[in-house]
Amino acid sequence: MLVTTVAAYISGWYSVHINCGGKEVTVNGTTYEDDTISPAPSTFFQSKTNWALSSTGYFADDDRNIDSYTWLNASSLSVANPELYMSARLSPISLTYYAFCLGNGNYTVKLHFAEIMFSNDKTYSSLGRRLFDVYVQRKLVLKDFNIANEAGGAGKEVIKSFPAAVTSNTVEIRFYWAGKGTTAIPVRGVYGPLISAISVNPDFKPPSTSSETGSKISVGAVVGIVAALVLVILLVIGILWWKCCLRQKSTLEQELKGLDLKTGKFTLRQIKAATNNFDVANKIGEGGFGSVYKGILSDGSIIAVKQLSSKSKQGNREFLNEIGMISALQHPHLVKLYGCCVEGDQLLLVYEYMENNNVARALFGNFFCLLNYFVVFEIEGPEESQLKLDWPTRRQILVGIARGLAYLHEESRLKIVHRDIKATNVLLDKDLNPKISDFGLAKLDEDDNTHISTRVAGT
Repeated sequence: MLVTTVAAYISGWYSVHINCGGKEVTVNGTTYEDDTISPAPSTFFQSKTNWALSSTGYFADDDRNIDSYTWLNASSLSVANPELYMSARLSPISLTYYAFCLGNGNYTVKLHFAEIMFSNDKTYSSLGRRLFDVYVQRKLVLKDFNIANEAGGAGKEVIKSFPAAVTSNTVEIRFYWAGKGTTAIPVRGVYGPLISAISVNPDFKPPSTSSETGSKISVGAVVGIVAALVLVILLVIGILWWKCCLRQKSTLEQELKGLDLKTGKFTLRQIKAATNNFDVANKIGEGGFGSVYKGILSDGSIIAVKQLSSKSKQGNREFLNEIGMISALQHPHLVKLYGCCVEGDQLLLVYEYMENNNVARALFGNFFCLLNYFVVFEIEGPEESQLKLDWPTRRQILVGIARGLAYLHEESRLKIVHRDIKATNVLLDKDLNPKISDFGLAKLDEDDNTHISTRVAGT
């Protein structure tokens, strides 16, 4: 399809023939292309060759059984080439045809009309009057055009010819209803432009295209051009992607240096070794930020690794925000951050490992979904992961959470509003002591910042 389109632009076209509203037909050796697309109230359609149409408008108070933008004739016609007038394209307001990729020069535009919706008898249907304007190359060529009057009655052909100077390889033919004529004969909704066929032919002899050798050379050249374009596009995309990744990594590393972190930095190799290359067997959680894996360092320390996913709602800013917030805090009820890793497209946070996962898992078991703002979190684990929490233990957990929040809000040198407190963000160690985690959406409440936003920002 791309080769065909490019070939059309290179070699050029010198004619257009359209059977408006009907199937492909051949008349006197000339093939009129199929135009049976059924557009919506506002449609742009491009053919496989070198023409297109644009239809605009909605038939108001339409009593016809089928709200169609094409019409098929059901009666006999008194015309020379009836196959061109057995169908027509309609439009309630504006209908525009475009002929693309034409060689520049002078052309003749022929418009074929036949009124096939009204009758010639003395019934109510014969009282209809269709009036519309016609523009060629944006110049008004027919004002208040009435097909039946010009043809001498309904069911008769009338052909209008107009010169068209092509200077930008395009011919534009527009049919426009200006609100005149009847709108309810024979039924409501019958009005607007109607066209049966269009032909555009040059007034000059087109360059010869019969040379077989020239044709082969042209096709070969087109294939080469297309291949070169594809390679250039892929190369540009690759360079932009590489620069973006490099810039992102450089920016993150610079900002990490500026944070003066009190945590360590891990290499991707260390973390892959600890998690067995992010083995699914070591996966202990999944959330909006990404996946969480259990890992064991070379010294035997057990860690939890949070991996930023490509589909994460938290971006680089939240990644840096969480590191900056939590690295400056030390409290028994706040999860401890060991360090981070920024390598390639990997953004990783390394925490202390919480043996009993989180409060939600302790309460609801190995499978649960939290549906909020159309985000689903799923935690997987062994069947015995649901803990039996007695009331004293539950009270201990609640008090621990309260102490952690009190530290954040009142006792810490940095006053912080978490903004994403929920059961999945409260972790439990082996003794069921609660520890608040996930500071990616937290806000710093400075002493002079009285307009700090305390709205809930997470899920």
